[in-house]
Amino acid sequence: MTGDDEAADSLVNSLRGAGVRALFQRIAHQPTIVKLRVMSRHQQLLRIDFEEPFATDALALGEQVDELLEGIKVLVLSDYGKGALKNHQVLIQAARARGIPVLADPKGKDFSIYRGASLITPNLSEFEAIVGGCADEHELVSKGATLMHDLDLGALLVTRGEHGMTLLRPDHPALHLPARAREVFDVTGAGDTVISTLAAAIAAGEELPHAVALANLAAGIVVGKLGTACISAPELRRAIQREEGSERGVLGLEQLLLAVDDARAHNERIVFTNGCFDILHAGHVTYLEQARAQGDRLIVAVNDDASVSRLKGPGRPINSVDRRMAVLAGLGAVDWVISFPEGTPENLLREVKPDVLVKGGDYGIDQVVGADIVTTYGGTVKVLGLVENSSTTAIVEKIRNN
Repeated sequence: MTGDDEAADSLVNSLRGAGVRALFQRIAHQPTIVKLRVMSRHQQLLRIDFEEPFATDALALGEQVDELLEGIKVLVLSDYGKGALKNHQVLIQAARARGIPVLADPKGKDFSIYRGASLITPNLSEFEAIVGGCADEHELVSKGATLMHDLDLGALLVTRGEHGMTLLRPDHPALHLPARAREVFDVTGAGDTVISTLAAAIAAGEELPHAVALANLAAGIVVGKLGTACISAPELRRAIQREEGSERGVLGLEQLLLAVDDARAHNERIVFTNGCFDILHAGHVTYLEQARAQGDRLIVAVNDDASVSRLKGPGRPINSVDRRMAVLAGLGAVDWVISFPEGTPENLLREVKPDVLVKGGDYGIDQVVGADIVTTYGGTVKVLGLVENSSTTAIVEKIRNN
């Protein structure tokens, strides 16, 4: 709901620029709501709201939404109590008739208008205004179960600020998630971040507990920003990687490709090198540090055991591929380690498309395996010198001779 004015035009342009289809119900002779923030040295001093409740045509809104529901995977009712939503039940029932989940961010002291919703997401103060104060989590869960039963709700998510959030579902144990914010700058829009992330995850087919976990991570990111802020998919991916411990280390191909996409979204330059790395020595460490200096992220691709045997002969490798990768992943210069079964990493290069391919030794660039692949899409190939008197073969021979 907007006025028919310059502020509404500005909002439409912003949404279209972000790829959002904006279908406003414009109300003539009423101003679009505008919120002005007065900032000083990254601190909000005050906020001034210019608003008045809208004289909404609820019938027209219901008809418009009903026409748009075909092919839609989730419906969000984000209610600010300004008159935008006048007949919640018409919208909820229209979506339910098509099997579409309805998520609602409730306002006011009458939650019966959200009867039949798939999920509502009140904050703790909004929840307690309806059910009464909750002395502890047991009371919160008990009163939440009663509310879900009374209103025929599919689920209830109570956001609790620094105490995280609690997901309640009929016939399921309560799921309590801790707050994820490392540092809180501005909680404005945190609730919107939660319900929008939930909606996107559910529309993508994610199970509700996982969708809530994503929303919790997203809220932790957005409150660390100043003002009303959005989060991007790469930011959320990076937070997931931190949670899973896959921000660095040994990865599978799918994990690696996601990590590379995330790094590129942050304008990071990807460096790729490969080898057997059977017995790690000072020459390897120096070489990998030099390789890492060519960009922001270093991928080390390691020949698996069978391919090392084909290349080096019987008795090699001395260390199995999982041990070789574990040692490489512990080096400060190395971001990601992956193994490959072929004699060359050409298939990996086609998938990853690194910005820089690095090889150590006395080669011409045209002799580097995969150079043609990398240069075809505009990447760079670099040959780095090796540390003298430092090789795995020499170490093996010295052990044997002694």
